[in-house]
Amino acid sequence: MVDVQGTVTDGFEPVRDAFVENFARRGERGAAVTVYRDGRKVADLRAGTRDADGGEEPWRHGTAQIVRSATKGVAAAVLLLLHQRGQVDLDAPVGTYWPEFKAAGKERVLVRHLLAHRAGLPVLDTPLTPAEAVDGVSGPRALAAQAPAWEPGADHGYHAQTYSWLLGELVLRVTGRSLGTWVAEEIAGPLGLDLWIGLPDAERHRVGRIADIEAPAAPAGAGLRVRPKASVTDAYRDPDSLTRRAFGAITPAADENDPAYRAAELPASGGIATADALARFYASLIGPVDGGRRLFAPATLTLARTEESAGPDRVLVVNTRFGLGYMLHGPASPLLAPGSFGHPGRGGSLAFADPESGIALGYVTNGMQKNVTADPRAQALVRAVARSLKG
Repeated sequence: MVDVQGTVTDGFEPVRDAFVENFARRGERGAAVTVYRDGRKVADLRAGTRDADGGEEPWRHGTAQIVRSATKGVAAAVLLLLHQRGQVDLDAPVGTYWPEFKAAGKERVLVRHLLAHRAGLPVLDTPLTPAEAVDGVSGPRALAAQAPAWEPGADHGYHAQTYSWLLGELVLRVTGRSLGTWVAEEIAGPLGLDLWIGLPDAERHRVGRIADIEAPAAPAGAGLRVRPKASVTDAYRDPDSLTRRAFGAITPAADENDPAYRAAELPASGGIATADALARFYASLIGPVDGGRRLFAPATLTLARTEESAGPDRVLVVNTRFGLGYMLHGPASPLLAPGSFGHPGRGGSLAFADPESGIALGYVTNGMQKNVTADPRAQALVRAVARSLKG
């Protein structure tokens, strides 16, 4: 039996049960989950080891992990908050703020297109090396010269890696600060979040090592799942597909355990956080937490979770739904309820909020399984929260 540390309040015991079951049945090695309701913490659990690829050091209070694309939800908040403050017009061409971007047919790419994965820029004709990906210059320069893969605004496809340089450069041009610096100074610092886009050297000791792991086979009699006609896994096998090229915008793949990678500011995939930080961040988007300030005004919250993109995703192949920067509840990324918004990270992590129920959840893991959106461990926790709300 796994030694689970932490607490749950009365009524949220199903979250603890599901968390334990993830270790017993779903291959979990080290993880944490935190849930807030109406700005109050109702579950805060951790178990397993800090490192997925060996070592016996336990996952402690304050252990952080890389959360991959769950970072996108934090990055999107920066643009929406700048819009809320009157510094960014979501319907302005990106070239208004970043003049070099107005090349190769991108004159009419709008800021909202970047957030909703409609810019037509999920791939680069020439992928970046890991060193180029983190130098702060090569990515934006490549995207300024890149021609769109489809007419901007006409369709959508997940910008898996290019989201880093698109949003990062836009924030830099508007504010004079890097996106990671803006998050540290305007979000993480004021809210007391252990969350970084660009890990400081002083925090390196808190971050565990991640590893790719295999999910356990489903037990006999668990039921037959019908294989979809098309899947992201099939598309990824084709080296010429938008799927393979989008996830391969950095080639060869970077070592996510490398301190240099973790110190870089990659708003698409390089964020590092505790489960509590992700949950508290989303709780702060929808209301005050522990008497603190709310980040999103009601109009901004509506923008975040109003559908901008829906249907077959040119990169992820399956049907996806996006608001402005956030995945919305749907088959590709089931969340708590129709009004929920958030973002998963490939291989495991998940963070979201549901304004109607007042729920905000953050889940981080060091064992990265082969999935892009609906990780079975995260989904088990979401279902447990739903059971808890029903009482």
